[in-house]
Amino acid sequence: MSSLRNVWKRCLILAALVLLLPLCGLAWLFHGTDASVPVLNYHQINDIAQNSLTIRTDQFEEQMKYLSENGYHTITPTEMLDAWENGTELPDKPVIITFDDGYVDNYQNAFPILEKYRLKATIFLISDYMGMYPNYLTWDQAKQMQQSGLIQLESHTLNHADLTKLGSTEEIRHELYGSKQAIEFQLGNTVQYIAYPCGAYTQEIADLTQAAGYRAAFTVNYGWADPNEQHFILDRVPIFGGISPIFLRFKLRLAYAPVIAPLSRLREQLSSDGYTSLADLIPVP
Repeated sequence: MSSLRNVWKRCLILAALVLLLPLCGLAWLFHGTDASVPVLNYHQINDIAQNSLTIRTDQFEEQMKYLSENGYHTITPTEMLDAWENGTELPDKPVIITFDDGYVDNYQNAFPILEKYRLKATIFLISDYMGMYPNYLTWDQAKQMQQSGLIQLESHTLNHADLTKLGSTEEIRHELYGSKQAIEFQLGNTVQYIAYPCGAYTQEIADLTQAAGYRAAFTVNYGWADPNEQHFILDRVPIFGGISPIFLRFKLRLAYAPVIAPLSRLREQLSSDGYTSLADLIPVP
């Protein structure tokens, strides 16, 4: 009986997948408005680490060159929010480049490439790590990048604590306010945006983030940032390494994230429910 039940479940899931695929296509065609923006999410750019959060320097340059030569225009979160809230015009094919954590290789490897192609980017800093650990940025390096006019420095909290696991509202507020104040003091800019550590949030955290004076917040939820979604749980497009061919995956994710995102969520749900073999049937670049 249990065997028959499992076969029935597999058939239902496959049928759901067949129905989901054309819906994904419609999601791409009607993914929101012309103001929807792919927000690319990077971490480390180096030729040493071998993990899913690291892109090799030559791979990163290949991707930035592609953006530059194919009509993409990098914008800041402020330009995106101004378009959404004030009606200012976005350029053709807007894209936001973001880095989480503030690794020193963002300065050593990514920044020269961004300068070469005159591309803007936003780095979300773990403020307590700045100048504390050798693999993280110093405040002087952050200032140099900010002075270029290409790099916007924003918050990734004080010490990268999972905000959903902190014991009290005051601890959450401390992470939100403390990092904002530290970056503003060190760099003399106004911090308006935050990326939640591990992408973890609740509605309470989103509300506290808004109350702390931020204008918007970014998650690691897969998709394009859309003006119709709550501005304190904005989606991004992960651009990670570790799986080949990376450049093809980059182009697919850049162009088709609204299609890929629901497939990715379905695959993750099936895996967490124990249907690994079915999850493996779902193509997610």
